[in-house]
Amino acid sequence: MKITVIGCWGGYPAKNEASSGYLLEYEDFRILLDCGSGVLSQLQNHMKPEDLGAVVLSHYHPDHVADVGVLQHAALIQKILGSGKGTIPIYGHDLDEAEFGKLTYKDVTKGIAYSANEPLTIGPCTFTFMKTKHPVPCFAMRIEAENHSIVYTGDSSYMDELADFAKDANVLLCECNFYSDMDGSNAGHMTAREAGMLAERADVQLLLLTHLPHYGDLDQLKKEASEVFKREIALAKTNLEFQL
Repeated sequence: MKITVIGCWGGYPAKNEASSGYLLEYEDFRILLDCGSGVLSQLQNHMKPEDLGAVVLSHYHPDHVADVGVLQHAALIQKILGSGKGTIPIYGHDLDEAEFGKLTYKDVTKGIAYSANEPLTIGPCTFTFMKTKHPVPCFAMRIEAENHSIVYTGDSSYMDELADFAKDANVLLCECNFYSDMDGSNAGHMTAREAGMLAERADVQLLLLTHLPHYGDLDQLKKEASEVFKREIALAKTNLEFQL
């Protein structure tokens, strides 16, 4: 299982980069986790968008879904040109019916609802979901294949329940939009120290900090998380890859 950071910025993309988007690859099956602003451009450094096996969305804030529409147009244009590979399933929650309805477009993408009540098999991977604390409905996701596991928090303020959800994961892809002297709870985001606490309680192997702020010294995020979590910590950056 390999995960590649396509975009890692919170709110909006930094210059020439992208907001939330992560490419998961396993047994030649490719899944895009979130599809924020700039993701489609960056994704093409790694693959043809029409070759995606699936897209899974945590929630419908623009920094996580802004490029869904252009992905749909890319798939449509390639189908017209004869190189399309069929309908791409886009998984999202249906707690916002209007946003969920946008996931289906002609015959190139089809919206499929997930919930926290049951796991989903997507290609060779099993997904489970947990609702997080965010101003709009948002879901963390745990992805498992054979003995490998990746947990992506989506957007959330700190929750003890996330530690159980992420227990023993190989990689915790954790949002970290605030520094430790700040309070992100009202905004529905975590601080670096809270990300470290979550990783420590979950006993994960690697903490990958993402959904990064556009201010301050980003290396400070890693330092603050390391005060609590003593295993490997990495800052997300474009094209960063981890092979499990």
